[in-house]
Amino acid sequence: MPDAQAQFPPKEDTTGAPQDVTRLDVSVVIPCLNEANSLAFCVEKAISSFRNAGLRGEVIVADNGSTDGSIEIAEFNGARVLRVPERGYGAALKAGIAAARGEFVIMGDADDSYDFGEVPNFVNELRCGNDLVMGNRFLGGIKRGAMPPLHKYFGNPGLSWLVNVLFRAGVGDSYCGMRGFSRALYDKLDLRSSGMEFALEFVIKATQIGARISEIPIILWPDKRGRPPHLRSFRDGWRSLRFMLLYAPNWLYLVPGGSLLACGLGAWLRISRTEWAIIAFTIALVLILEGLNTAVEAAVDLSSPNFHPLAKAAKDLAAAMVLIASIASLAVGLLILGPPLWSKLFK
Repeated sequence: MPDAQAQFPPKEDTTGAPQDVTRLDVSVVIPCLNEANSLAFCVEKAISSFRNAGLRGEVIVADNGSTDGSIEIAEFNGARVLRVPERGYGAALKAGIAAARGEFVIMGDADDSYDFGEVPNFVNELRCGNDLVMGNRFLGGIKRGAMPPLHKYFGNPGLSWLVNVLFRAGVGDSYCGMRGFSRALYDKLDLRSSGMEFALEFVIKATQIGARISEIPIILWPDKRGRPPHLRSFRDGWRSLRFMLLYAPNWLYLVPGGSLLACGLGAWLRISRTEWAIIAFTIALVLILEGLNTAVEAAVDLSSPNFHPLAKAAKDLAAAMVLIASIASLAVGLLILGPPLWSKLFK
């Protein structure tokens, strides 16, 4: 493929810096770890899509330590290879995106389960004013054998439902690995996750800052990886659930804490069962304060220098407010519950 080779010289990049300052229409970023069986198909489809749609583009393979010849295959087929020493799906993507020169970035897996011939469709949606364009495998179709039943009927629909309930994201396939976004949006998000949670963090933070999000149907094909998947269903599922809950402290702490607080007040005022009131007040206090602390951390994360120039001052002020609230709550609790507790213990 000499014309592709001329447009996309196969240079290995170990710094993460763009090779030159030329601005392109689109960069396709592919994270890779031992994908020799399928990588060539992905790179060739992406480059062909550039040519067919008249796009100025590049393919970046962010390699996470492949030992099966994936690097050489990527270079031979016209991709720019970036070695990423930090392991993890998110780490590879962050490094690849940082090196991208395109106005828009399309990311997708290296196992040929996504058709990179769809790249122009993502670019068209982004040019219509969308900040983030998600692929939706459930709208486009999942071919037989392309997704395990556990993921197809429970894992992915369940996680997407939670994302929509907790954050009102309005997406049907929150974990789809093929998506497109503007470089301007990515630079605002300050994404931190180095693992599979990167996909969720992207959607959650984009929703929280009011980014314009749309979806297009894509087909999920059986992969050609020829090896066990990197994804671990229960481990990665738990990590995703934990990540979402930590970004939604109102559901994790404040709602349960407020409910227990109300029950404690009812028990103390109407039923006069001091022991139950003490237990409920104590649990509620812990949950509410932990919720405030988690909310502060999430707010500070979103108030990084890309969001707010006074992030450090905001963090210090918020931490002081949590400390004051903790001391005040403890004092009020002792004043209200101290005498009856003392009388119960030392009758």
